[in-house]
Amino acid sequence: MKLELKNWLTLILLAIIWGSSFMLMRRGMFTLEGETIFSNLQVGAIRMSIAGLFLLPVGLYHLNKIKNTKTFFSILGVGFFGNFLPAFFFTYAQNGLSSGYTGMLNSFTPVFTILLGSLFFKNRLTTIQLSGLMVSIIGVALLINAGNSIPTTKTSSWPHLTAAVSATLCYAISLNLIKYTLSDVNPLHTTALAFTFTLLPAIGIAIKTNTFNTIQNNPHSLEGIFYISILAIIGTAFAVVLFNQLTVNTTTLFASSVTYLIPIVAVIIGAVFGEAISSGQVISMVVVLLGIFIANRKVIKRVQNIEEFN
Repeated sequence: MKLELKNWLTLILLAIIWGSSFMLMRRGMFTLEGETIFSNLQVGAIRMSIAGLFLLPVGLYHLNKIKNTKTFFSILGVGFFGNFLPAFFFTYAQNGLSSGYTGMLNSFTPVFTILLGSLFFKNRLTTIQLSGLMVSIIGVALLINAGNSIPTTKTSSWPHLTAAVSATLCYAISLNLIKYTLSDVNPLHTTALAFTFTLLPAIGIAIKTNTFNTIQNNPHSLEGIFYISILAIIGTAFAVVLFNQLTVNTTTLFASSVTYLIPIVAVIIGAVFGEAISSGQVISMVVVLLGIFIANRKVIKRVQNIEEFN
């Protein structure tokens, strides 16, 4: 498969997986009838614990890949900023925002990624890339504005919005760490080690929040665990490996573009489960896609040149 096509298919697959993750979070917290299953902290703890246990054998086997303190702290940063903290920020946001609206806010990631890359890693963008980025930002702004019609579980407030945006800032930190400090480490090893480092804190939070007691006493706990397990194994462990590989193979801008596609998937899935979707959202999605294509034209051309050289 051509490298260009493989990268784009990976981007689309990640958008589908992560776009559906917001509904999976909600189904882990609530039944379709709105009955509470697990709290937001419990969902985050279960998610990270399952993903950590799933990747623990690989992580322990590849501990020898950590050659120096720089690599150790970079992987630790990826574990906490790229996985652990967002898992709790987003589940908290889901208490006050709809799945589709939360997915829209995820689109702040590329903006933070570019800002951090410019400030700390001296990453410079071309005029074309900046133009594409601005078009996508306009699309995101329109999409968020159109999302005001989406019903929320409660009256949304600034703490919920702040939690979702904080998660995107964490993602941006992780993405830059992977690209500029861990590009020589196998993405599977990075992912496995990152989740290994966050496993004990996740289990600690699960114990502290009486998660095991809820599992025993809540009649819907198995239903919640089913959705959280899908979220942990497919939406977290598997998807993060793909994302880390995509980051190494392309650029931080291209990889973070997945967060422009996630709202589209999140809104569509939300509509299937009864959340409203408007014509304004559809138009906004088209603008977002146009911006992604413009911003990544340079990446596409560079990949094509690599293929011709090979």
